[in-house]
Amino acid sequence: MADLIRIKTALVSVYDKTGIEPVIRALDKLSVRLISTGGTKNYISSLNIPVTSVEEITSYPSILGGRVKTLHPKIFGGILFRRENNEDLKETVNYEIPGIDLVIVDLYPFESTVKSGAGVEEIIEKIDIGGISLIRAAAKNYTDVLIISAKDQYTDLLKLLEEKNGETSLEDRKNAAAFAFGLTSHYDTAIYNYFSGSNPKSFKQSILKGQELRYGENPHQQGFFYGMFDEMFEKISGREISYNNLLDIDSAVNLIRDFNDTSFGILKHNNACGFATRDLLFDAWTDALAGDPVSAFGGILISNREIDKKCADEINKIFFEVIIAPSYKEEALEILMQKKNRIILRIKDFKVIGNHFRTVLNGVLVQQRDSKTENESDLKTMTLKEPTASEKRDMLFANKIVKHSKSNAIVLARNQQLIGSGVGQTSRVDALKQAIDKARNFSFDLKGAVMASDAFFPFNDCVEIAHNAGISAVIQPGGSIRDKDSVDYCNSNNMAMVFTGTRHFKH
Repeated sequence: MADLIRIKTALVSVYDKTGIEPVIRALDKLSVRLISTGGTKNYISSLNIPVTSVEEITSYPSILGGRVKTLHPKIFGGILFRRENNEDLKETVNYEIPGIDLVIVDLYPFESTVKSGAGVEEIIEKIDIGGISLIRAAAKNYTDVLIISAKDQYTDLLKLLEEKNGETSLEDRKNAAAFAFGLTSHYDTAIYNYFSGSNPKSFKQSILKGQELRYGENPHQQGFFYGMFDEMFEKISGREISYNNLLDIDSAVNLIRDFNDTSFGILKHNNACGFATRDLLFDAWTDALAGDPVSAFGGILISNREIDKKCADEINKIFFEVIIAPSYKEEALEILMQKKNRIILRIKDFKVIGNHFRTVLNGVLVQQRDSKTENESDLKTMTLKEPTASEKRDMLFANKIVKHSKSNAIVLARNQQLIGSGVGQTSRVDALKQAIDKARNFSFDLKGAVMASDAFFPFNDCVEIAHNAGISAVIQPGGSIRDKDSVDYCNSNNMAMVFTGTRHFKH
């Protein structure tokens, strides 16, 4: 098995011609024979560079509307024959099969065609058959052939051609083969998920881009992130984003997406510890921080409005890990960037995938995302007392936050401000007591506040505790066989209660 192999013949078949010209010119400079198909062949000819058409080698034209061009023994034989196998060598001579040392392919854009909303016929025609087969063949025979399967590899290929004068090492070819098989697997996964729809018979997901993180949740754990972070955020400044940062950023984004009015949130360990909606962003920030200024230390900040200088001046006074906003005034950035480790992100408009995945028991749980957000029409008053307009507004506000809080969860709110929460508790009573204690610790008066629960009350103990604390209205999904106990207690104590009919567990 030869380590170094000189590239003498290259097959080039690319859908997107972007970036290919320097590669073609570099190959021509090295006197590499070029074989190509259809549009790629015409493009190479337009550069006044000699090129042999696939049809000249196979003696077959492109047929079936271009569906069959390269699928021929002379092409695949030229890629797959083993250079040190005497029988293979004899057959290449007998059947006049040219050796191909380099294959460059850019596949039909199946995923982007699906995302564009194209019709079925157009999508099906973007399922690459010849290209994917060329990639697999060249990758399989990596001992003799170099496969370039994506435009992202052109820069490395050019460097290799220039530095090694057209020779490739076994390590070069094996690394390229590994990349190629990753790409073909990803491509097939996208096609499978398109055909299987919302009820796949097996779990298949693929993300091409990945990066190693400093560590996982703790320094002794290795961590990786697979995703297209740059498509969702512009990182303006700050240190490397960590595993825990990514978890909190995800929680923050999911929460803020449920709010259309001017809002500011502070999150810690995936839960909101401060949140407020106001006419002015500065007021939203001030009241979000007031909700729990202790937990805000080292937290994640998120706004759905542009950060201005006035806000930045106040935000700059506390220690935080990450700030996220759709935009920043220039003078605000100058302030926030004073501390170099702060991660400053500009959030872009991106679509959230519809499914949520979690590993469990050496397998994977898959569910639809909880995309339900209640509005006033979803509220069913169960008590004699009808909640006031301001109570309904606060109920909906609190219900959005409790939806994004770890179960068992209780959220207390007043005037569209988070004033206390209990999250991740083993009983709803403990969650409520924690929320009340938090509110009182920061001197909030609970009289007239509302309570939101992520799930129903099996007994009336929570509404009794809430009433004794001064809470006047409750929003919950309902559904307990003892719902009547809680409703009766509210009726006896002049409290309002509404049911939404939707539980928002978050385990």
